[in-house]
Amino acid sequence: MNTVLRSFSIHRVDVFLLLPALALVAISLATLYSLDVSLFKQQFMALLLGLIIYFVFLNVNIRYLGAFSKQLYIGILISLGLLFIIGIEAKGAVRWIDIFGVRLQFSEVFKPFFIVILSHFLTRDESHSLGKFITALILLFPIFFLILRQPDLGNAIIYFLAALLMMLVYGFPFRYFLSLGLVILIPMPIFISLLHDYQRARIFSFLNSTSDPFGSSYNAIQSLISVGSGGVFGKGFGQATQSILRFLPERHTDFIFATISESLGFIGGIVILSLFILLLSHIYRIAISSRDQFSYLISLGFFFVLLIHIFFNIGMNLGILPIVGITLPLVSYGGSSLLTNFLILSMLSSLRSEEKKDKLFEIK
Repeated sequence: MNTVLRSFSIHRVDVFLLLPALALVAISLATLYSLDVSLFKQQFMALLLGLIIYFVFLNVNIRYLGAFSKQLYIGILISLGLLFIIGIEAKGAVRWIDIFGVRLQFSEVFKPFFIVILSHFLTRDESHSLGKFITALILLFPIFFLILRQPDLGNAIIYFLAALLMMLVYGFPFRYFLSLGLVILIPMPIFISLLHDYQRARIFSFLNSTSDPFGSSYNAIQSLISVGSGGVFGKGFGQATQSILRFLPERHTDFIFATISESLGFIGGIVILSLFILLLSHIYRIAISSRDQFSYLISLGFFFVLLIHIFFNIGMNLGILPIVGITLPLVSYGGSSLLTNFLILSMLSSLRSEEKKDKLFEIK
């Protein structure tokens, strides 16, 4: 079909994606309600908007959307550049823009579209040349550096790792990645010098988590205390003292897994992980059942984005990874993050429905 929009059909809803996602959001909303009713109300409104976006993009032909990759890429670069002129500054970072009273974080909402852009570029031909590898990196690095300068180290890492993993599964020779690693390691001191003081302190404190208990190590220590104090069954919603009394910083965003672990204990953490495993395993099945490489790469790109988010966020909360400010998909507070997650689920459902339709036509 040569149109971007298709007629609406409820049959495009993939319940194996939607139900685990809604279960994760329900746990998130219950947690936010126990912390602050205003957080609950704002996230609930973001959920309603996310569901609207979900059903809108459910009827978008994602394959044909790739034809607009050039325009999408230029739009992303212009938008990220405009942030430094008209963006809203909060906590020393310029990451948000206010559109009709809705605050959006561009580095979040552009992730699915960057996956589409990179997938379209990689699958235009079957070449695995060094030139194509370098061109893919050239597409990535302007976006990476614009996000890094906001500063938003967490999302810059997401874009970088997701792109590299997509390029790896596309089939570029492994020696290209080894060479890239050497190229990155040589100027690493320069890269570290570009980071803000608090970002460097967080990374270095990871090497010695108790070196500065009232400074750079404070967040990691409080997160571990919160997770440990929940025990097996947790203290219950409204009884989690570490988060409610605000000993735990960023209790509703970066460290919401620690908040949930304190409230619902080890069992609650296992429930969260189980729902993510269900979600990711179904996305992987969508990828491996794809009928063309474009759909395959997009599906795996979304898989990598969510997996990296989950791995880093829970790793941060458990003290096994440095704190770089990465949210937990569908669980952390944040309208832009929630909208992005539902946009990803919608695009995956749309691709899945196209695969089913193609198979049905083949049978007939």
